[in-house]
Amino acid sequence: MKEQSTGKGFAILSAATMAVKLLSIIYMPFLLRIIGGNRPFAIYNTTYQIYAFVYVLTNAGIPSAISKLVSEFVAVGNYKSAVKTFKMSRFLLFIVGVVMAIIMFSVSGPLTEHMNYKEARYSVIALCPAILFTSVASAYRGYFQGRSNMKPTAVSQVLEQILNTVFSLLFAAMLIGRGVEAGCVGATIGTTLGALASALYLIVTYEKNKHFKVSSIENSNKMIKHTNKQVLRRILKYSIPITICIGITNAGVLIDTYNVTARLIAGGALRDYAQGLYGMYGKYNTLINMPITIISALAVAVLPAVSRAVALKDKKLIKSKISFAFRISFLIAIPAAVGFSILSKPIYTLLHLGDGYTIMIYGSIIVVFMALVQIQTSILQGIGKLYVVTFYSVLGLVIKYIVNYILVAIPSINIYGAIIGSAAGFGIPIILNIIYIQKVLKLKINLRGYIIKPLVSSIFMAAVIYVIYNILNYIIGFIFKGYFNNAISVLIAIIIGMLAYLYAMLLSKGITKEEMDVLPSRITRFIPKKILANINR
Repeated sequence: MKEQSTGKGFAILSAATMAVKLLSIIYMPFLLRIIGGNRPFAIYNTTYQIYAFVYVLTNAGIPSAISKLVSEFVAVGNYKSAVKTFKMSRFLLFIVGVVMAIIMFSVSGPLTEHMNYKEARYSVIALCPAILFTSVASAYRGYFQGRSNMKPTAVSQVLEQILNTVFSLLFAAMLIGRGVEAGCVGATIGTTLGALASALYLIVTYEKNKHFKVSSIENSNKMIKHTNKQVLRRILKYSIPITICIGITNAGVLIDTYNVTARLIAGGALRDYAQGLYGMYGKYNTLINMPITIISALAVAVLPAVSRAVALKDKKLIKSKISFAFRISFLIAIPAAVGFSILSKPIYTLLHLGDGYTIMIYGSIIVVFMALVQIQTSILQGIGKLYVVTFYSVLGLVIKYIVNYILVAIPSINIYGAIIGSAAGFGIPIILNIIYIQKVLKLKINLRGYIIKPLVSSIFMAAVIYVIYNILNYIIGFIFKGYFNNAISVLIAIIIGMLAYLYAMLLSKGITKEEMDVLPSRITRFIPKKILANINR
């Protein structure tokens, strides 16, 4: 099985996640048109927040443990224990998937009613089989990631999203005639079919490479042989705290669903209006999650890389991987946040998202907070500090809940209180995480050094985007009016803005050779060789 470097693995996963997220962004305006408006989208969004939370509880811990343990065993040549870890974890995930699907079915009624979205009950039930299919698929993904082969994960994600997009829209259109609840149920069917196809693809891919694994095991007779009990203990040791940690982070989103709507009602808003406001907030969350999925791909690639460096006790390598992770996260998150803020209204118009773009203007900064928390969490998991990062996540969640509870109920603040709550809920763990990482690893992490060049380059990018968009919007207005004028202007402005950011980073030597290797050759070929020659190594 061919292994990839951290940069190469991140490039593969980020390309896949970009494709997946692009499909989901394209899918959203079509779905909005089918089910109609902010309130139906709030019902649909609530369904997926519940599903996402159960998905995380089922699939976050054990696959991460597989990735971490397999990478550690492979690093020292103990292939037999690596495969044993995978097979035991696969069985555990199948059992957990069945149990969680049954629980999700059982609590769907009272949970959705308690959250003020009883209309979402049957949509939640329709997603129960997807939990089982994704749990099986995640076992294989964890194994491939532990072997530093990100390609199967990437292909399975794209396949899953394509089927999800096509069949969700198809069934939503078929069932919407029976009401909004039925339309939302239809919009979930594609998720289940996509998860099934993804699991089958990963199973077939694993079986095709099975002979390679066997030949590797035969050469590992001198390695330490771990018993089933020892392997199980290590799986649980890593998976339980990781599940709690990531589950808590996602619980924050689920709490938003209940807390925000409930506090809006407490502040005097009618139920339908409160659900409509939350629908706007849900659209905002969908958009900012596009760059976050790329950071998630980086986190997936970083976890086994850091774990491998820790297993080899290579402090220089640990520092290198951590530095790479922070640099890439800021390189992506800062320009994404600036771009979302400067182009919020044109992007909403382009995607037919209706009102709510002002939420994006003020809330785009959360992209940077979320990115930093994800990378810090992955690093702490990689060095084995699982309970510390879990405690900090709990603390952040409590702070977020308190701030939301107070601010969202104030009519003059309403939904914007949730953005302030997110900033506070992420901000405190960020500070505590960075202090702890520096203390444990005894190395200085200069976050300001990672931030300055991307921030300055992003400000330059924003100026270019603003000028280009307004000039194009004025000129094209003589040819096209309305939607097409905005669409052409915003797409060209985004492309030129990205190039402006890249050139600004290159000229300021804010990108290293390792980071340039992540970019596709089709992009780098347009960069003058004189500039490339000056890149820091």
